[in-house]
Amino acid sequence: MYKKETRAIGQLLQKTMMKKFGPDLLNDHYYEFDIDDPNMPDLDFILVVGGFDSSNTAHLLEIPQMRGVTSFHINTASCIQADNTIRHRQVDGTVVDKSLFLDDGMIWTVDDDGEKTKKMLRVGVTSGASTPDKDVHDALGRIMMLNEILSTSKIEEG
Repeated sequence: MYKKETRAIGQLLQKTMMKKFGPDLLNDHYYEFDIDDPNMPDLDFILVVGGFDSSNTAHLLEIPQMRGVTSFHINTASCIQADNTIRHRQVDGTVVDKSLFLDDGMIWTVDDDGEKTKKMLRVGVTSGASTPDKDVHDALGRIMMLNEILSTSKIEEG
């Protein structure tokens, strides 16, 4: 995606968050940053969307991984599965077919008494230059839906 398109998606997400949470809580739900920003916020993971054969997109995966930030490179939204697994490409080019995606630490905080409280999932998103906006939107939609399903099912179990 080009920088202009990336900004447009960011602005759309920002407007959506402002509408849902109001201007006073916007900064609790939306933060814009460059992937190589040394002051990158604390995130659960970074999602990199783009072709597995793209050297540009592969480099976007290297940057957060060099900093120790969990990151996943997917080529389509369908890589994120309803069974909470993800098919993703690693920095060395290996494609992992099924690995656990959202772990409990991303979804819950646990107090000293073992009581679980739902927490906000913090996701960074970037994509390759030729990745269609729809691919990014679809991937984010799957993450939001999976997060909701996992947190709801755990509440009903517990």
